[in-house]
Amino acid sequence: MRTLKYIIAVILIIFTVSPCLANEIKCREIAHREYPEDTKMQKYIYTKQVSAARYMATVKDQDVKNISLREYPEDFSMQKYVYDKQSSAKRYMSSVTDSDVKTISLREYPHDYSMQKYVYDKQLSAKQYMAAMPSSSAKQNAIRQYHHDYSMQKYIYDKLQQ
Repeated sequence: MRTLKYIIAVILIIFTVSPCLANEIKCREIAHREYPEDTKMQKYIYTKQVSAARYMATVKDQDVKNISLREYPEDFSMQKYVYDKQSSAKRYMSSVTDSDVKTISLREYPHDYSMQKYVYDKQLSAKQYMAAMPSSSAKQNAIRQYHHDYSMQKYIYDKLQQ
């Protein structure tokens, strides 16, 4: 019985340590690939990559993690950067209030929270701009042509006003 517990403990340690060692090897490869002749920079990049790999191992949002892994499968620092950016944008998108504009951004970028945020902000700004413009044939024409795209409404309206 004692031997069985010992074997199980060793197996658990191996499975816990193996991914860490594999990541450290990848981090060394990244550092050497980026700076093959500069050991100081290799050490700097290695430390940065290891830190990012540890961070990525602890993140909670699997959806956002998958985005960062898909974009940068071989670079832990960039994974961390993308994860943080996407996570922030996801939180932002969960707090927005204009459902029409949110629908546009979700339709255009269903799997990219950063782009959803960008589109939302751009569309909301254009919607507010169009709401502030006086009623005119140019405004009605722009709305008729692009009734589901406020940015294009603004573009057409401005073009017709010239």
